[in-house]
Amino acid sequence: MNPKWWKENVVYQIYPISFKDSNGDGIGDLRGVISKLDYLQELGVDMIWICPIYKSPNHDNGYDISDYCDIMKEFGTMDDFDTMLREIHARGMKLMMDLVLNHTSHEHPWFIESRASKDNPKRDYYIWRKGKNGGPPNNWESYFSGSVWELDPQTDEYYLHLYSKYQPDLNWENPVVIDKLHEMVQWWLKKGVDGFRFDAIAHIAKTHGYPDALNPAGTPTVRAYEMFSNLENVHTLLQNLHDQVLYYYDIMTVGETSGLGPEQALDYVGDGRRELNMTFQFEHMFIDAASPGSGKWDVVPWSLLDLKQIITNWQTVLHDQGWNANYLCNHDQPRSVSRFGNDLYYRVPSAKMLATFIHMLEGTPYIYQGEEIGMTNVAFESIDNYRDVETLNYYEERRRAGVPEEKIMAAIHAKSRDNARTPMQWDDSHEGGFTTGVPWLKVNSNVMEINAMNAVKDPDSIYHYYRQLIALRKQHKVIVYGKYELLLPDDNEIYVYTRTLEDQQLLVILNFFDKEPVCQLPSGVVSEKSQLLISNYPLVKGEDLAQLKLRPYEARVYLQSLKEGAAN
Repeated sequence: MNPKWWKENVVYQIYPISFKDSNGDGIGDLRGVISKLDYLQELGVDMIWICPIYKSPNHDNGYDISDYCDIMKEFGTMDDFDTMLREIHARGMKLMMDLVLNHTSHEHPWFIESRASKDNPKRDYYIWRKGKNGGPPNNWESYFSGSVWELDPQTDEYYLHLYSKYQPDLNWENPVVIDKLHEMVQWWLKKGVDGFRFDAIAHIAKTHGYPDALNPAGTPTVRAYEMFSNLENVHTLLQNLHDQVLYYYDIMTVGETSGLGPEQALDYVGDGRRELNMTFQFEHMFIDAASPGSGKWDVVPWSLLDLKQIITNWQTVLHDQGWNANYLCNHDQPRSVSRFGNDLYYRVPSAKMLATFIHMLEGTPYIYQGEEIGMTNVAFESIDNYRDVETLNYYEERRRAGVPEEKIMAAIHAKSRDNARTPMQWDDSHEGGFTTGVPWLKVNSNVMEINAMNAVKDPDSIYHYYRQLIALRKQHKVIVYGKYELLLPDDNEIYVYTRTLEDQQLLVILNFFDKEPVCQLPSGVVSEKSQLLISNYPLVKGEDLAQLKLRPYEARVYLQSLKEGAAN
């Protein structure tokens, strides 16, 4: 079982620019976070993960860092940070920083020096190459579209950026860069932070020589993921970071490591690997993509069977060997209730069902801000209302390709990162209580109905359902450490699984759609000693648990005893 405090925690993710504005400039800030810590304490969460708050020109909402040891002026000061950390700890909660080690901002002093001349001492802090055949050094494509290479006229060489051209990649083959990054990580740990979420950590190592990417037929392809993701040297670099810095602190670490399955994930999180506590997997984030290589914008209906297969694989492979980070939404993904639930007619029950699903799996559950009140996707009519660089690049690219406006906007409404970045809806006042000024991104128009004030007042709200789930996790070790087993694997409407620890078992029953299917459980699954822990509907008297007619998006969790007299 290998108990750890970070396995038992529930994490709440804050996207600070959209969380709470304290000074009326339309931008969320650290003082705003401080003002809402009582709300988070009441919710019951243990760990706050805050997205980047470092000094930044903000081309990618803080993921382009120009000074690792300073605070973005829009968010406040280092004194504000110290106050926030102290207030978080005073409430019995912890703080996890979001740290970008793959790249910096183009305004970071290191890069300013690096691009100054070819013989600058910091030239090799970044990845520079000469062009080839009148173009970039290779055909790798950026995550934000276009080449990963940007020509710098001053020295007539290209620098590499896996993301925006304003985010040049650091050179992790340079030991001086590694030492400086280690020093910076330790600096934050000495301030008392309780962990790190390492952004894009799977990309810090690149294929030597930077060759063109080839598809299986041997012809060039524009997607070169395998050339800069999850390479073997990533593990050496992370083990060195662990052994030289992280080992000396009792912290929680999670890595953003897309493009791998659970067996590969064990290379990062397996017991004894000395790398990370857990990773975010992305397989389930692509179940509504038309094809594996089509990208996220080509949306198709998703299959519950696909979701079952992916989640079951991760739950099974990592059990007793590693640890899962469980989520359905974050700052880069659409709102979970709009994507996997029904935000029109069954918003409340479907949001509760999805919360039950995540919180009853083995692994650490993550709540993204607003998820606990059922915030939904937004559908701005005009591209002018969007701020996300990835969304704006996609729009321009599709327009140049002649794609009709309505088709482009439909994809953006479904998948834009701004869906999750609209300001937190605190109440039904001006701008949802987020700001007294003009918000940096428009507030969702459903703010009068969906807001934290209404949710806290309503004892049957999504918010209070989350509070129950979190409280149950603290009461029952089986929710944290129980072994997962899938039931009814071929049912395309109902997701049923058990979690078993010693003589206790959870039975989790989830209807993922708006129909009313009958859940016929296998013989011997239902115990005579079943206690209902939580449900998003009132129970019906006299019903047969072994042959249960479910209501739309219904969720139930039973605690069963496997002692003498019980089934299974």
